[in-house]
Amino acid sequence: MRKLLGIGVLALGVAFSGSALAADGAAIFKAKCSPCHGAEGQGTAMAPAFKGNAFLKDSKVEDLMAVVKNGREGAAKKYKQFAIGMPAQKTMADEDVKAVVEFEKSIASK
Repeated sequence: MRKLLGIGVLALGVAFSGSALAADGAAIFKAKCSPCHGAEGQGTAMAPAFKGNAFLKDSKVEDLMAVVKNGREGAAKKYKQFAIGMPAQKTMADEDVKAVVEFEKSIASK
């Protein structure tokens, strides 16, 4: 009986640890996005600001995820005034991309 109880507790721990392991959009942003977009999403000479950005506010999460995954280079660049395009992040897991996009949307609404 103790062994069965122990297995049950272990199973519950694993089931609830998923939320603890969920992607952290703020941490991903800090590591991957802030060098170009600024630590607070304020923009830099390399990339546009996210704060108050209507495109981010108004776009669907799925559409923004596609931009992150596929990037925007050359003629596909949205913000032509910046010398570099948005590099593709094809190796990022979908859950990480979604987390960072949701974080970026929260910055845009400020």
